[in-house]
Amino acid sequence: MTTAEPVALWRGFAELNVDQLYDLLQLRVDVFVVEQTCPYPELDGLDRQAVHGLWYRGDVLAGCVRLLPPGERFPGPSIGRVATAGTFRGQGLGHVMMRAALTECERRWPGQTLWLAAQAHLQAYYGAHGFRPHGTVYDEDGIPHIDMRRSA
Repeated sequence: MTTAEPVALWRGFAELNVDQLYDLLQLRVDVFVVEQTCPYPELDGLDRQAVHGLWYRGDVLAGCVRLLPPGERFPGPSIGRVATAGTFRGQGLGHVMMRAALTECERRWPGQTLWLAAQAHLQAYYGAHGFRPHGTVYDEDGIPHIDMRRSA
């Protein structure tokens, strides 16, 4: 990633314009449903409560992250729906997005333990950002997952 890469646009659901919402949903469906051949309910009822991080390169959404407030899915705030478009993978954008998500969580919910539900094969990736496994691996929509948390 070069320093010319865009910074995240952080938006509540109601602040997303129609194009941003379409781009966000399209990217998540492309990655989580089509690429991973996992027909699951992508629209899970949590987006309205979430803060969405969007990373654009020009007019193309390169990546996204969803932040949920405490109590929506876990006792503390959580990071989820971390997705990078295929053409932008391998450039470090995922790590840029995670660092920005951690900063945004600390700004919004200072001093709280953070949570996420990781695909089990990504434990080392999230571990590089301070997350540790919490519990055991479980099946979610046919994909092994594990809850992880990052202490305040």
